[in-house]
Amino acid sequence: MLLLPLLLKSTLLRLASGSYHPFYNGFYYNHIMNDNDDGQDKVDFNGAKLVVETSQDPVYSYNGANVTLPCHYRYEPDLGPKRKIRIKWSKLRDDYTKEQDVMVAIGKTSVAFGDFKGRAHLRQASRHEASLVISDVRLKDDGKYRCEVIDGLEDESDVVDLRLQGIVFPYQPPRGQYRLNFHEAERVCQDQGAILANFNQLFQAWSEGLDWCNAGWLADGTVQYPIRLPRKPCGGVHLAPGIRSYGPRHRHLHRFDAFCFSSALKGEVFYLDRLAGMTLEEAKQSCQDAGAEIARVGQLYSAWKFLGLDRCNAGWLADGSVRYPIVTPRANCGPAEPGVRSFGFPSKGRFGVFCYRER
Repeated sequence: MLLLPLLLKSTLLRLASGSYHPFYNGFYYNHIMNDNDDGQDKVDFNGAKLVVETSQDPVYSYNGANVTLPCHYRYEPDLGPKRKIRIKWSKLRDDYTKEQDVMVAIGKTSVAFGDFKGRAHLRQASRHEASLVISDVRLKDDGKYRCEVIDGLEDESDVVDLRLQGIVFPYQPPRGQYRLNFHEAERVCQDQGAILANFNQLFQAWSEGLDWCNAGWLADGTVQYPIRLPRKPCGGVHLAPGIRSYGPRHRHLHRFDAFCFSSALKGEVFYLDRLAGMTLEEAKQSCQDAGAEIARVGQLYSAWKFLGLDRCNAGWLADGSVRYPIVTPRANCGPAEPGVRSFGFPSKGRFGVFCYRER
């Protein structure tokens, strides 16, 4: 009785690796993968049409949450009792040129791949449901997913868009402007509890008011920057507001800033201070004494946007910068617009500290 499930699992693994030939849309069909007593594929649609539908609206989630990407299929007209079909979920690149395998399933046997191992499974609560459940959502899960249903030689699919609620922020390292190649930009964003933003995330941030005149790397290797108020140093006064693009740049040789993306938090950011302030090392220790860690830049931005953190006191962050978040602009708290203010990377000085603690 254990032989068939093991054979199915082995077949699914080979399907994803492309080691079987010939194949159809990544799937190899043989007698192991169907229920017919005679061991032959038997497809009889009698003019019926296979229809696959997902959510036409984006599905929103946030870092650390669980999310369900809906997918249902049906036959027109209905073919009666439930049929044994094959289901494949893939994550698409923005330009649709490549796909990342997420999961394949045949009957009750399924296999998840890569970063989705242990986090992705099917929900089949109803007769024709093929929804994908992703647990412990990660920042890089943001994007488009294809739900593909295969019944014999009939193959239909639809796409659903998973968007993480988050915030884009520009980042410069302590060494100053335009110091990062693409790979260094990836690392500095990760160090700040974030990832490199994609174009859709940058565009959303621009539509919400982000205006930044320094060019920065995006996740696809392009270099762009968002301008709300056209001005001479930022492409000229005669260009319309929008996203300025340098296009793809050399990922090793060219150097720019970075646009990082951070999602909503699972924990809280809070402020600590002493009468005489603290050095950076003293600030880190104060957070540890409070059962927390010194906050990263991405965590401060997320707390500002999603938790309404408003503090007119400068505090250390993990990268050695000093910043403070303002939701309600007021006298002596910087510009007239809400935002996260920065004092840069002071080599000396005593300040408070922003700490992060998971709930």
